[in-house]
Amino acid sequence: MFNPTRDQARQFLFESWRKRRASELLTPLEDLASQLIDKHPEYHALLAAPEASLDRDYAPDGSEINPFLHLMMHLTIEEQLSIGQPHGIREQFARLTEKYQSEHEAQHAIMDCLGEMIWQAQRNKTAPDAAVYLACLEKQ
Repeated sequence: MFNPTRDQARQFLFESWRKRRASELLTPLEDLASQLIDKHPEYHALLAAPEASLDRDYAPDGSEINPFLHLMMHLTIEEQLSIGQPHGIREQFARLTEKYQSEHEAQHAIMDCLGEMIWQAQRNKTAPDAAVYLACLEKQ
């Protein structure tokens, strides 16, 4: 299981992007991360300058998007889709892909629900609840 600290997750993204740009050999997870980064050109400069952004904090109020969190949530969704957990995620992804005519936009819709589930779990001091996640996806 991939459960890095904040700095490890950021270093992983920096290194994946560096290796992609240098045409170096990537692990499968680095390759997936670099493909996701490639779909977000607004993050390219930030990820190319780790010394300037490794320690940057982002306000939790949502006033600005945390690019590291955003990309790691994409990776989480990719893992969920690859293993079919929670049950029903693949069907919701297919439905949302059809609705938005874009796998990437479907992931962004899923990301909203993933964030909602995590927020509720933190607020209620409970484990993340897949039923909350899937109910939110049904409304998308």
